[in-house]
Parts: sequence; C-alpha cells; structure tokens
Amino acid sequence: MNAVGLHLKGLCLKEIGLCAALLIGGLAAAVGHADEEDEMMGFIVDDCISLVGHNFYNAFTDRLRATSRLDFNLVVRERPDPRWGSLIWVEYDQRIVYRRFIAPNATETRELAVQAADDVRAAVVQRKLQVQLQDNIDLGKDEL
Repeated sequence: MNAVGLHLKGLCLKEIGLCAALLIGGLAAAVGHADEEDEMMGFIVDDCISLVGHNFYNAFTDRLRATSRLDFNLVVRERPDPRWGSLIWVEYDQRIVYRRFIAPNATETRELAVQAADDVRAAVVQRKLQVQLQDNIDLGKDEL
C-alpha cells in the first residue's frame, strides 16, 4: 500500500469513496425529487348529488380537459336544496376557488360551467404563482 491508497482495478480507495458519495448523494436527490413528482395530478372529483350538479360537473370537466393540461387536482362539491337550487363550489388545494348558486330549473348550466372552468383555471394559475412567490423559508408546508 502506498501513499496514494490501495488500487483496485485501476481505482484507488479515494476515487471509490468519491464515486460512492456522489452515487449516494444522487440517489438521495432523486428520491427527494421523486417524492415531489409522485403526487398524481389531473383528478377532478365529483362530489355532486343532484342532476343539476352532475350536469354542471360534466360540462365543467369537458371544458377543463379541452383547455388545460390538468396538472392539478380539483373537487367539485354541491349542496342541493329542492326549493332554491344548488350551491356548487370547486376546491383546489383545500381552498374554495369558485362558488355559485344555480337555480333548479337552470337552462344555462352548461354556459355557467364553461365560465366556471375558465375562472377556476385562472384561480389555479394565480394560486400556483402565489405559492412560488411566497417567502416560507422558516415554515413547513403544513404550517402555512
């Protein structure tokens, strides 16, 4: 053994150690990156109850699929009332980004859903931008 280190098939222990450190560091970074990327996106959950709510959901999702990459998840919820109609709201990241009351005999449900999809898409983009620009270096994700 000399001052350079034990040579093993052309590599010294220092080089092997460096390679191992780089490999472990790369794997740790890949695992951390994979955790961020492993979240499944593109789900729009239908939590509607009435026919009005389901019609709204179908038109809403058709519009979003046609105009967006769907790199986010949404929940469409409804609170129906037989007399007054349905309160429909859309949640993104556990926050309400759209809320609208629809009369039970609404004939313009499709138009309302198309407008809602455009509004929600804009709200999601706005929210993503806010998250990117937020100074949260001292807080964890669940502390915000």
